[in-house]
Amino acid sequence: MTNIIQCSIVSLHETLFSGLVRYIVLTGEYGELGVHAGHAPLLTTLPPGPARLMKESGEEEVLFLSGGFLEVQPDQVIVLADVAVRASQLDEEAALEAKLHAEKVLGDTASDIDHSKAMKELNDALARLKAIQALKVIHRT
Repeated sequence: MTNIIQCSIVSLHETLFSGLVRYIVLTGEYGELGVHAGHAPLLTTLPPGPARLMKESGEEEVLFLSGGFLEVQPDQVIVLADVAVRASQLDEEAALEAKLHAEKVLGDTASDIDHSKAMKELNDALARLKAIQALKVIHRT
């Protein structure tokens, strides 16, 4: 058994990554999961969250996924994301502002709001911040 697995991360607009990785860690429908070569087949939805790749070279990369689907086969991983962005390209201030705005909207009981839309915006902002934090951790080590 080899220690690497083929990984493709594709959004609606581009292929963000296609190559060999040692592993990928992302948030699935029921929590965080890590995928290595030889993983059991799996198909799950992906909520917004970070994806951490350990490339074959040993370089680690963090991406933000806005949601989508994950397919795992023993020799490959395919991520189909609505939006996928490298964490290094995320704007931390904008994510913090979006989080604060969503929290304010959700806390305003007098307004006629779309609760599910505000929750989606809050979850998206929190996921972006989590991806940014994961990137900061990588650069500290």
